[in-house]
Amino acid sequence: MNSSSHGFNMSSGATYRDSFGTAVTKNVIVLAVGLTINYINGTLIHTFRKHEVFYVNPRYILFIHLVVNDMIQLTTTISLFVSSYIFYKINASFCCLIITLAVFTTLNTPLNLAVMAVECYIAICLPLRHAELCTIRRTYILIAGIWAMSAVSTLLDVFIFLATEPVQLFSSAVFCEKDNLFRHPIHVKKKDVYIIYLIGVWLTLFYTYLKIFTAAKQAKAANLTDGDAKKARNTILLHAFQLLLCMLTFVAHVLKKALLSWFPKHYVHVVFASYIIIQILPRLISPVVYGLRDKTFRHHLKMYMLCAARESVKPQTAAK
Repeated sequence: MNSSSHGFNMSSGATYRDSFGTAVTKNVIVLAVGLTINYINGTLIHTFRKHEVFYVNPRYILFIHLVVNDMIQLTTTISLFVSSYIFYKINASFCCLIITLAVFTTLNTPLNLAVMAVECYIAICLPLRHAELCTIRRTYILIAGIWAMSAVSTLLDVFIFLATEPVQLFSSAVFCEKDNLFRHPIHVKKKDVYIIYLIGVWLTLFYTYLKIFTAAKQAKAANLTDGDAKKARNTILLHAFQLLLCMLTFVAHVLKKALLSWFPKHYVHVVFASYIIIQILPRLISPVVYGLRDKTFRHHLKMYMLCAARESVKPQTAAK
């Protein structure tokens, strides 16, 4: 949710800036990785829209919602990253809007992962009730519920910001970072609520993993195929790893303070690496979990990749 690797320190007033060459290199890396991930995600969305087998399946609907959410989050944070180098400071009101969208999508991710884990649990442990419990209508209701839960927390921050900050701040220019806008003590106390929220998601993942693990053992003991159970179990483990990376966002300020005290001379470089790990790497896992591991998605993605390759070869052949 933080916008840049500049490392602006509010307490000391020190500003850490990169050289021109270093700044260009970092921005090129971020843009290249971000555009690559968004291209893959865009291909997944196109594949989802073109084939009915995907948009009538609750599992794929939840997945594509996660992909869209990741694209919004990635685009927002990269835009803030690049603008922090070009403009350094931007209008506080516009910054509030962008930060709010980034926080929205950041909070959506753990909830979406929890719902996807529950869907896996129902498919493996309650297969006869899966069609009854996991309907298309209920899936879209759950997605709306995810946005509503995130809205309650995020909009509360915005209302506190509007009620407690002076009017002059809204038209002033600020370094666009969440902690620079939401400075009221209530915002600090709200972090305890985030802890409870994340504990609930972790408990959901642990419970569904244990249930699926038990189902896989029972299938193996009964000499039945347990391939689906193993795949679901591995998927939940990947969700847990993705959630672990997403949780780093909530302790980013602690990591920055620690890094500033340990590596004051190399702070911007270390924070840049942490930005890649915290903001970009979790967005890379989603297309890997379903886009590459899922046989159905992989089959259709190969078709699109081959078609794209053939289209690029045709003009060259014609020219000869």
